[in-house]
Amino acid sequence: MTTPNAPTPASPGDGEHGTPSSGSSPAPLAKGTSPTGSSSTSPPSTDPAHSTTTGLRPHSGVGDAVRLWWDAQARPTQWALGLPLLIFIALLPILQIPVLTTVGTNFGGVMAQFGMYALIAIGLNVVVGQAGLLDLGYIGFYAIGAYTVALLTSPSSPWNQTGDGGWLSQDWAWLAALPIAVAITALSGLLIGSPTLRLRGDYLAIVTLGFGEIVRLLADNLDGITGGGRGLAQVAYPRAGVSETNPNGVFSAGSGSGALNSGVWWYWLSIVLIVVALLFVGNLERSRVGRSWVAIREDEDAAEIMGVPTFRFKLWAFVIGASIGGASGALYAGQVQFVNPTNFNVINSVLFLCAVVLGGQGNKLGVILGAFVIVYLPNFFLGRTEIFGIPIDGTQIAEYRYLFFGIALMVLMVFRPQGLLPVRQKLLTYGRELYVAARRTIKAQDSELHDGSHHRAGRGSTGRGSTGPDSTAKEQA
Repeated sequence: MTTPNAPTPASPGDGEHGTPSSGSSPAPLAKGTSPTGSSSTSPPSTDPAHSTTTGLRPHSGVGDAVRLWWDAQARPTQWALGLPLLIFIALLPILQIPVLTTVGTNFGGVMAQFGMYALIAIGLNVVVGQAGLLDLGYIGFYAIGAYTVALLTSPSSPWNQTGDGGWLSQDWAWLAALPIAVAITALSGLLIGSPTLRLRGDYLAIVTLGFGEIVRLLADNLDGITGGGRGLAQVAYPRAGVSETNPNGVFSAGSGSGALNSGVWWYWLSIVLIVVALLFVGNLERSRVGRSWVAIREDEDAAEIMGVPTFRFKLWAFVIGASIGGASGALYAGQVQFVNPTNFNVINSVLFLCAVVLGGQGNKLGVILGAFVIVYLPNFFLGRTEIFGIPIDGTQIAEYRYLFFGIALMVLMVFRPQGLLPVRQKLLTYGRELYVAARRTIKAQDSELHDGSHHRAGRGSTGRGSTGPDSTAKEQA
């Protein structure tokens, strides 16, 4: 038994919104009555930004609104809006904002370390966030890139190419060794990935973890080549900005004083490499390669059934991620100018993975935010004796950073498993063009509905104002 104004439930033969099927004729509706039984004549309100009914729209948060607005902008507009923000981020070590400046260590050096971690997170995000391959030994590619630069440019190396008879210039040896380190790391990713990417899940994680430990143990035991525990010192760096005050250039360790020191210059160089990596990875995400990675991550068996060559695209992700990790390792070797095996342990590898998970797997900007949190928070507390008037021992708090990161990950997995900045995949080839066209159509329809409602309201007020000859006579009187 139903009430007269209640909507009739949709039968299996009905349409999407409960409309009758082609085999039945619709019942006549009274004037001013909607198909749902309501007497209102106004259509459901729509949100121009989402093309769905306002009460049922899936994007209701501020972040979703900002993201949708950003996606609707053209590429030149995005660059015009993002370039001032990029310049502001680059000038942070010079501005020395009191809220952000570190106390126990130089803020420029902290930002330089953040640049290295951000580049690592972008490369690891390709493997873990895009392709869904759990890699626990990514530190191995980082070590290969660092040792490649050190072996080619350090005087302690038997393969040094910067001295007499070498083919590398002393001033620009680091820049020449950078593409070599990227190529060798990509080749190592190809050699490691070819036999191991047949595995999945935990088995792949264990194999990659073993790869990272093998690289560290080889660097520790090959004393005649890598120097063993002593490491390789005096690694080359870009000799730019040589002057009387900086005879070794602005990139030399300890050069400069105040806000503009060597750490700031390395931070700016890392920003250039980060922008190049973001452009490269972003174009891949919007191509067939990126859509194949997402399909493999969601369901590898279904992707293979649909014709996606899963092994080939997984190998591409592994090689691309390895090459970006090699670039970050070369950046580390030039900045520190010393390489030894102790910095390439499994703890740092897990720390890199924490940056990706914390920021948001699959989101390039999210993993950069995660890298900033991983690097900045321990250095923020280092050397502080109070915060907001509360006395603290900042150095001791910084020593427990791994404990705090573990607790943060546990809380994040419970309340926000997608990370701080979750990813929203665009699986359509022309997704931006379709979204802009749909948004323009919805705005036009909303404008027409708005104009129509005003026209009907004006017509109703006119009808109520002139009800007959008597009213006209009264108005004349």
